[in-house]
Amino acid sequence: MNLRGVQSIYLFEMARMWRTLGQSIASPVIATSLYFIVFGSAIGSRMKEVDGVEYGTFIVPGLIMLSVLTQSISNAAFGIYFPKFTGTIFEILSAPLSYVEIIMGYVGAAASKAIILGVLIFITAHFFVDVYVEHPFWMVFFLVLTSITFSLFGFLIGIWANNFEQLQIVPLLVITPLTFLGGSFYSISMLPPFWQKVSMLNPVVYLISGFRWSFYGKSDVSLEVSLLIIGCILLTSILAIRWVFKSGYKLKN
Repeated sequence: MNLRGVQSIYLFEMARMWRTLGQSIASPVIATSLYFIVFGSAIGSRMKEVDGVEYGTFIVPGLIMLSVLTQSISNAAFGIYFPKFTGTIFEILSAPLSYVEIIMGYVGAAASKAIILGVLIFITAHFFVDVYVEHPFWMVFFLVLTSITFSLFGFLIGIWANNFEQLQIVPLLVITPLTFLGGSFYSISMLPPFWQKVSMLNPVVYLISGFRWSFYGKSDVSLEVSLLIIGCILLTSILAIRWVFKSGYKLKN
């Protein structure tokens, strides 16, 4: 394996984050802080607890997952789209790197950025509410697995996109609404029976539910189902990316 090549891509992508700290780190952290202020104060004053957990504390996993999902997709999508846009993608494809090594570089960097952001938001949450984690191993596991899975998904979007508008359409018009409707700020059990069933069609519900279980031991679905859903998304993304590189879809023409 060409570890030097993987390292070069990884470090180049990580350097872009340090050059744009305001956009990459400060902006999401400030936005999340505003969520704590608005939702924690406005709604929290009327809704004291959800499933025995203080409301401000209850929304922490959902807010972390909201940022991790959007940033994983956006970072990975932009990371591979920009070489396509500038034409340097052909230099990468002609380098002595397999498609697995290329993916490791780009997806590894995007996932690392999302994990760093998730940790920063977790730390920020302590300034607003009391946060505790009952299952630290599963919390870290869900954070890392979700970051990698949706970085792979973002990588696919970056290959598919033909312009910057298409690059943003899925994170803004699909992922963000699904996250808001996936139980980030409420428990699915609070909905009427019909809407509970509709919500179960939203894959983000299972991600947030499993992640929240790692914090408070409470979830809308079982841990096993959450792991199964994210495993299916991961496998689908891997197979799709494998087909893209084997066929050269939007890479070799």
